Amino acid sequence: MLPGMAPVSNADSGALLRAGGVVHRYGDLTAVDDVTVEVQRGEVFGLLGPNGAGKSTLISICSGMFGPTAGQVTVGDRQLSPTSRAAKRRIGVVPQDIALYEKLSGRQNLRFFGRVYGLGGRRLRERVEAVLEVVGLSDRGDDQAGTYSGGMQRRLNLAAGLLHEPELLILDEPTVGVDPQSRNHIFNNVERLNRDQGVTIVYTTHYMEEAERLCDRVAIIDHGKIVALDTPRALIESLGGGVIQIGIDPEQREQVMETLESLASVQAVGPGPDERSLNIEATSARHALVDVMQAMNAAALEVETVRILEPNLESVFLRYTGRSLRD
Repeated sequence: MLPGMAPVSNADSGALLRAGGVVHRYGDLTAVDDVTVEVQRGEVFGLLGPNGAGKSTLISICSGMFGPTAGQVTVGDRQLSPTSRAAKRRIGVVPQDIALYEKLSGRQNLRFFGRVYGLGGRRLRERVEAVLEVVGLSDRGDDQAGTYSGGMQRRLNLAAGLLHEPELLILDEPTVGVDPQSRNHIFNNVERLNRDQGVTIVYTTHYMEEAERLCDRVAIIDHGKIVALDTPRALIESLGGGVIQIGIDPEQREQVMETLESLASVQAVGPGPDERSLNIEATSARHALVDVMQAMNAAALEVETVRILEPNLESVFLRYTGRSLRD
């Protein structure tokens, strides 16, 4: 057990966070489009999506920053809104943008945020020291936050989100721009908080290896909708034997798709990361590649590049969105 942290009770089974029919619009733009999803108690739930997919809006709604245009979000048995203090008290948020006062020391930052959470006196002092130890910054706690490396600042951000011992911790791309040591430290913190304390975690990331390592289930959001949701292993297995990504002449795109979709060894043909590429799903990518090249030659169609993407979460993401996660 981590020092100074009480275990979160799992007496109540089932979902801790529920989003039901959530819609959010910015004028004529629908950023989140009828999303229904549940995050179970004690799990690490990954939320992945390309830029502009609606991920950040959904995270903001699920952390109580603002309410949805339609639908509702509940934490436990309480409806979440910007004014619902009881529900928001159960959530810790570590934002993507570092939120610290650089001229204050690490401890002073944490004391400030602790008072915002309603902590004070001995309890606040204990919590500050406990979370500094959790993130490995006890020896730098009296230094100004502005002197910290980017990775250390992100770890201090994480410490601030843990001060009030939340049941639900929302981590929005916590490893962006950090050094390898801090990145690994954050991984270990996430695993220990979840395993030892039973903290439920929603984790967004642009790094597939993080989602595969940390997450029990992963949801992929694109164009405001959840397009896939399952365990990383089940999502990867759903691809079968892998994906062939070919580069083509955009003017031949429709003809290429018709040619390849007729092949028995090809399961599906879809858009690649750009207009000059296609993703070809196959039971056996390596065997299907022979058929693909023969069919393209027979139809006098040019293949500019060829890649075989072994089944992984990145290829799952390409299948459902047609883009890489960092696009």
